[in-house]
Amino acid sequence: MSYNGPVLTRTFDTLLAEHIASHRQLAMVSGARQVGKTTVCRRLATDNSYLNWDNQDDRQIILRGPAAVAEHVGLAKLAATRSVVVFDELHKYRRWKTFLKGFFDVYADRAGILVTGSGRMDVFRRGGDSLMGRYFQYRMHPLSIGELLSPAVSDELLRPPAPLAAPEMQALWNHGGFPEPFVKRTTRFSNLWRAQRTQLLVREDVRELSPIQDLARLESLVALLADRSGAPLVYSNLARDLQVSVDTVRRWVGVLIFLGHGFVVKPWFKNVTKSLRKEPKWFNADWASVGDPGARAETLVACHLQKSADGWTDRGLGKFELRYLRDKEKREVDFAMIRDGKPWFLVEVKLADTTLHAPLRHFQAQTKAPHAFQAVWQLPFVQADPFSRHDPAIVPVHTLLSQLL
Repeated sequence: MSYNGPVLTRTFDTLLAEHIASHRQLAMVSGARQVGKTTVCRRLATDNSYLNWDNQDDRQIILRGPAAVAEHVGLAKLAATRSVVVFDELHKYRRWKTFLKGFFDVYADRAGILVTGSGRMDVFRRGGDSLMGRYFQYRMHPLSIGELLSPAVSDELLRPPAPLAAPEMQALWNHGGFPEPFVKRTTRFSNLWRAQRTQLLVREDVRELSPIQDLARLESLVALLADRSGAPLVYSNLARDLQVSVDTVRRWVGVLIFLGHGFVVKPWFKNVTKSLRKEPKWFNADWASVGDPGARAETLVACHLQKSADGWTDRGLGKFELRYLRDKEKREVDFAMIRDGKPWFLVEVKLADTTLHAPLRHFQAQTKAPHAFQAVWQLPFVQADPFSRHDPAIVPVHTLLSQLL
């Protein structure tokens, strides 16, 4: 296992190093606040080549333009290898796209360029000039079972099943996958960290992105969403509880998704228009913030599945989407992993129930998904490959998730 105390080797250490070695395009690394973007990118930056927009001295260098940055990081010097230049939180600069385009067009052959931000930078509203064709996007997620087992990068979609040590499994359940609380592993620290992170999210990140004035109600929304992780996202109910308009709630939720606080899973139908009319399900990115054990188990699995879908897609292994299944008879399966437009495997999550969920068999027949799993949190790890089965199988969550990213 790659975790040996406070220093964590992340998949992104290898992924971004390989990107720099193999591609001319800059790498845009997006992800939630405190997921580990800055830590990984600083490890890869060459001497004097890390610039953070929030640092006043670095900001002044960036404002002087690409040539000033190149001089600061030493790109004028002949070097045997490409330098690695990191721009952290650059999206806060109004003209960040124009700046990056200018820097890339002149210096991409001399430097690998990493750009980090807390939002999905590819669709960030600020900035004017297009970066089309000049970047690859990489979405960073919290720690997972697979990443703790091995941070190695492979072109294979699935890993062989392997057990994670019991203390690490318990730490993931109790403290979540964000690096700081996972490493500290104390309830007191996790509570303090979570409260501070929520405050920074609402009072800094959201305000930089959107002119939201009612911060108290926004904090209430964050709390309500944690209580409803895994449930349908009904905007009218949230609007009633918060005493604001439906449009306001919809806008606030959109901002929270944009900043990586959570994500939605939409229903899957062959008819795309039909799926757009159905309610999505909300999931917190920090599953340890979810109090109910059943909802926490479902959220933990959702986060692992979404991380894999994003990771496989970002690495060019196909187009992957996480969806759920529900029909007019209200039969439902928690998750469907869609691969290049077709269901690949279905997952129903249970805390302890080992009686096969009947809709799993029904939806496997309907969708022709090759695999269908009832993933049970409380079942112990089994050294067997769930993907060797083509009939609905009851499997430990531990075993199934160990095969993913």
